[in-house]
Amino acid sequence: MARTADPHRRAELLDQIVDYLAGHGLSTLSMRPLAQHLGKSTRVLTHHFADKEALLSATMERLDERHRAWLRSLPGWSGADSVGTIVRRTWDWQAREENLPVARLIHEIEGLAAAGKLAGHVPRLLADRSEFVAGLLRERGVPEADALRISTLANSAYTGLQIDYLTTGDRERVEAALDQLCALVDEWVAAAARTAG
Repeated sequence: MARTADPHRRAELLDQIVDYLAGHGLSTLSMRPLAQHLGKSTRVLTHHFADKEALLSATMERLDERHRAWLRSLPGWSGADSVGTIVRRTWDWQAREENLPVARLIHEIEGLAAAGKLAGHVPRLLADRSEFVAGLLRERGVPEADALRISTLANSAYTGLQIDYLTTGDRERVEAALDQLCALVDEWVAAAARTAG
């Protein structure tokens, strides 16, 4: 009779896999090199995940959980800080050298998903990103319809700026544009809240 996978050990393993992928990328993921890197046998991986597809789904879900938890833990998320301030604080956190590997992994996932290579594996991180930020906007008094529209636009602009920075390394130019985006987001939020009031 097969042993049931321990949920705590599985969670620890998923965190190690996310960290591995942040350093090595997703496109070349293979069970044997992954197991060797983790100091485990492939049997340990298949004990927790039926196959590579199951491992991939679970890992992307864990990346999504971690990323949202990191964002929610940033100062001001649940307070009175403006959305533009939170956007800038998020950028500053993600642009730290130790956090850039995760940012690169997320953009790799976006690219693979856009190319149709992750069918069935697109995490909420990508699929529901606008809804996640729209919740923050609603807490700031933005009406439902406006919240989703502003969130979609802000997320897309932010992602484009981050890819620009990761590609060119031109932090000064990109962050000047980011500051403009933050100011615009605050204007949009204020205008939408006024309309709702």
